[in-house]
Amino acid sequence: MKSKKLLTLGLALSLVALMTFGCASNQKNQDAAAADTSWQYPQIVDAAFVGPYAKVPMPADVMIIDSRPYKPKYVKGHIPMAVSMPYTQFDKLAHLLPENKDALLIFYCGGLKCKLSHKAAFKAEALGYKNVKVFAEGFPGWMAVPGNYASVSVEWVKAQIDKQADMMVVDSRPKRKKYDKGHIPGAVSIPTTQFDRMTAELPQEKDTLLVFYCGGLKCKLSHKGAQKAIALGYTKVKVFSTGYPSWKAYVGQSGQAASIKAGEEEGSIEIAAFEAIMKDNPGSIYLVDVRDADEFALGSFKGAVNIPVENLEARITSLPANKPVVFVCSTGARSGESFYMVQDLRPELKDVYYLEAEITFNKDGSYKIVPPQS
Repeated sequence: MKSKKLLTLGLALSLVALMTFGCASNQKNQDAAAADTSWQYPQIVDAAFVGPYAKVPMPADVMIIDSRPYKPKYVKGHIPMAVSMPYTQFDKLAHLLPENKDALLIFYCGGLKCKLSHKAAFKAEALGYKNVKVFAEGFPGWMAVPGNYASVSVEWVKAQIDKQADMMVVDSRPKRKKYDKGHIPGAVSIPTTQFDRMTAELPQEKDTLLVFYCGGLKCKLSHKGAQKAIALGYTKVKVFSTGYPSWKAYVGQSGQAASIKAGEEEGSIEIAAFEAIMKDNPGSIYLVDVRDADEFALGSFKGAVNIPVENLEARITSLPANKPVVFVCSTGARSGESFYMVQDLRPELKDVYYLEAEITFNKDGSYKIVPPQS
């Protein structure tokens, strides 16, 4: 009986030891996994390093690269002068990188837990770039620095205006020379050279969203205006860095967005709406003729780009995100196929349509559009 008790006690002690060792082993493995930093790029920089490059004019042979998705991240806020190159699209967009392999490349994404910028940096190094850095704290780290602000894209600005957001859009360009000749609807003219005299034009509430813009990426005025507003205590300040030129390109030369009225079929554009755009504001849409090259050569819409439907998948990343895309063919069949191809391969593009109609193109540039035969 005594031997049985000793055997039972021995088995129990062995089980406890095994459990204790197993727990310790599991914890050790978990700690090792948590401490794994092999995914991190070794050349890490901080916001102080990035700051001197995030300005106008940007120093030569420097590129700040945002590895986050274009929508919704980059569009609604990014480091000034940063270029959007989502990691998932890196291989397709690598041609955007500088030719000079000694150029300084600074990658960033969503913070210390985000791997996208590190993975992109390794890819850039594999392509032969010799001066690659990662701003590991990313966009959150940039915004945590007092005095720093975000740049926003034209899609975001247009969306805020459309929903009548509580904000003030400030045109920092000279009034008579620029603002009076054309400006974003609802924008207030506060030329940077007159800013200190016109602070009464700004909202009293310091938490009002202020969006400054001027003449594009080479224009300093909006950045200077934003910095002055921050110095006055405004807490929600952004810069629309690409400015009025990109606004005009996005909404069309008339300053109004393309009037896209949907047709009866999913994704189709109403024929009358399409004809109105072609008559009054053709530059407000990106028009793609998906017929074969020989058909296109015999006539098409003025300004249309020819991408035969069988080549569209290979070129689908070239479709712009800054204006509506409209596909056309001769019957609506190939253009409809193109619409659904975009839905599958580039679902982030929302303003995509096709013309469900029979179209006859003439050598003199004229055309005839009729509803499809049932």
